[in-house]
Amino acid sequence: MRVVVQRVTRAAVTVQGETVGTIGRGLLLLVGFTDDDDETRVAWMTDKIVGLRVFPDADGKMNRSLSEIGGEVLVVSQFTLYGDVSRGRRPSFIHAARPELAIPLYESFVSSLRARDVHVQTGEFGAMMDVDLVNWGPVTIFIER
Repeated sequence: MRVVVQRVTRAAVTVQGETVGTIGRGLLLLVGFTDDDDETRVAWMTDKIVGLRVFPDADGKMNRSLSEIGGEVLVVSQFTLYGDVSRGRRPSFIHAARPELAIPLYESFVSSLRARDVHVQTGEFGAMMDVDLVNWGPVTIFIER
């Protein structure tokens, strides 16, 4: 499981011109799954993200977590995180999980975040999406498990 975490002041995702998810201050999560991902990895990733201290405290240091600031999350599926370009110029997605595995894991991840009292918005799995964001900092972190 791979997640690109971007700290944002706002983010939105649209599908065919219609906004399907929008958040204010919080995290934009671009999420990809591979064939050997499971619920254990989803649980680990949820804990990591909810507790990730990437928001500033009173001194401007990254010491506060999503829950401490009452931040929101926008989760966007992105199988291209498993694109392999080590050979040739066109990415191979052989390591990206097929939808029959990835969709339940994606839904579990979203549910797991919501169960932790996080306000979560999502994109639309498998759709062509436009993601608009203001990266705050900028802060971008890559997490893999």
